[in-house]
Amino acid sequence: THDVSNMSGERVRLFVKAQVLGYKRSKANQYSHTALLKIDGVTTTKEVESFYLGKRLAYIYKAKTQKKGSYYRAIWGRVTRAHGNVGTVRAKFNKNLPPTALGGSVRVFMYPSNV
Repeated sequence: THDVSNMSGERVRLFVKAQVLGYKRSKANQYSHTALLKIDGVTTTKEVESFYLGKRLAYIYKAKTQKKGSYYRAIWGRVTRAHGNVGTVRAKFNKNLPPTALGGSVRVFMYPSNV
């Protein structure tokens, strides 16, 4: 896992949660190769551009069959750009997110870091 213990022994999260809002779309067309995400605590485009661009994402889901000793699998992706003015982001994943992911949560990791 990506959790690390601190001095007091409690787990420290190395990611921020985000919600999958849907796919990028226009009135008639939907572009499922790009997902729209709302990152917790992000409210402006400036925050996205200064920190979250290029950050790695993982959509973690549970499968019916075990692979490599785990029922959990991940689809990896990246934050590509901001979307609108309120801190929503566009993201591309290695494989397009399945429709069951809509409304679900994604982990936004703190790397690669340029701080």
